[in-house]
Amino acid sequence: MVDLINGLFEMAGGAFVALNVLRLYRDKKVRGVSMIATSFFVVWGYWNLYFYPSLDQWWSAIGAASVAIVNSVWLSQMVYYSRRERNG
Repeated sequence: MVDLINGLFEMAGGAFVALNVLRLYRDKKVRGVSMIATSFFVVWGYWNLYFYPSLDQWWSAIGAASVAIVNSVWLSQMVYYSRRERNG
C-alpha cells in the first residue's frame, strides 16, 4: 500500500512538471528557473529507476519514470531555448 501511495505521488509530480514543459513550450524563453536544479532532479529521477525496483517498489518505479522522463524533456527544452535565444 505504501508503494502505491508513493507511486501516485511520483506520478502526480510528473504531471505537475509537465505543466512546466507546456509553459516553456508556449513561452519559448527560460526565465526564473535553474538548469542546475533541474539537472539534479533529472539525475535523482534516474537513480530512483534503479532504487525503487531494488526494493520491489514497482508503483514507485513507474512514477519515478514519469518524473525522470518529464524532467529530461524540460531540461532539454531549457537548453534548446536558451541556446536559441543566445544565438538570436
